[in-house]
Amino acid sequence: MSLKQYNKFSKLLILAIVGLLLSGCDMALMNPKGQIGMEQRTLILTATFLMLIVVIPVIFMTFYFAWKYRESNKNAKYTPNWAHSNKIEMVVWGIPCIIIIILGVLTWKSTQELDPRQPIQSDAKTITVEAIAMNWKWLFIYPELGIATVNEISFPENVPVKFKVTSDDVMNSFFIPRLGSQIYAMAGMQNIVHLIANEKGVYPGMSANYSGAGFSGMKFNAIVTSQEDFEKWVEKVRQSPDQLQWEDYKQLAKPSENNPVQFFSTVKPGLYLEIINQYMGMDMSKHSHSGAEE
Repeated sequence: MSLKQYNKFSKLLILAIVGLLLSGCDMALMNPKGQIGMEQRTLILTATFLMLIVVIPVIFMTFYFAWKYRESNKNAKYTPNWAHSNKIEMVVWGIPCIIIIILGVLTWKSTQELDPRQPIQSDAKTITVEAIAMNWKWLFIYPELGIATVNEISFPENVPVKFKVTSDDVMNSFFIPRLGSQIYAMAGMQNIVHLIANEKGVYPGMSANYSGAGFSGMKFNAIVTSQEDFEKWVEKVRQSPDQLQWEDYKQLAKPSENNPVQFFSTVKPGLYLEIINQYMGMDMSKHSHSGAEE
């Protein structure tokens, strides 16, 4: 490869890398709208930067050595008996070890700070939403408001939301990319994730775990509004003629693809716990409703 060809190849490589980086500028994970998502983005960027400290020099040296020690370069120093260098060994082993230690400390610290079960500190009262993954739709119950929705949720900006997540069938995953913290949904079990949105908007949510034929359409919208608009949304849900009792739920639980948004003005008390405990051989109508609480 001639010097001209090498320079041309290097420019194309740099342009490709820059283009790849810029193509991700509007990725949901890199454009978060909530406190948790912002902290996770910082962690991702920090870890990536630390790893590039090793990766970039290695890529550069690969091309540099290939060019310097090419067959046609008669001026390259030839040392066939060279075997060891303490300086090179220190660099090759020392820098990666330091980076691994730093990454380990960051991982341990972030694991504690970004624990999804840890409540978000705020002056606003936390809203509780019970999320049930179904085939192939999401059911959301607001136990404090006595309403439920399918494939749509709403909450005010700057208000923490505690999601209690479970599944009524196969293992699934609850994820609102712009708010952060994916959490798994499993039948007969409950996971907890706390999220908050710092800006108004409509943020797509999804299932991040393949669960069968209707997986691609298992999406929902998280609508973040002002407190006043949230109250209006609640009133709109309460105007729905549909109710969600156990019999209604069993009909809703039947598999359906690309399910439309549905509202339920009333919900049977303790329905979420019944959904969990049906996989544990329990009849929640005959038991206390405290079994699956955190």
